[in-house]
Amino acid sequence: MRPEPKTKMTPEARRDHGRMLRYMALNCLYGVLVGVATAGALIWLDIGTVGTLIARSTDPLLATATVLVPFALVFGGAAAASSIALLPYRRKFRR
Repeated sequence: MRPEPKTKMTPEARRDHGRMLRYMALNCLYGVLVGVATAGALIWLDIGTVGTLIARSTDPLLATATVLVPFALVFGGAAAASSIALLPYRRKFRR
């Protein structure tokens, strides 16, 4: 079998891809920030005694990271996925 020839991207397509990736990365960053803020509020307001459990832990840094990281990943992933679903696009050919 022969490998398929690689197609070259036009400068316009390369620019569009860069914009799209920047848009998605920015939305992902916003999601991560919201996730960290939500987990921080959960700890600070001591909802479900999470703050107390972290304060009494033998390694509070690890316990805090165990709460913060999943929140950041889930919210960041959700924001990135919603940005893909809501990608703005322009019609190239108008009717």
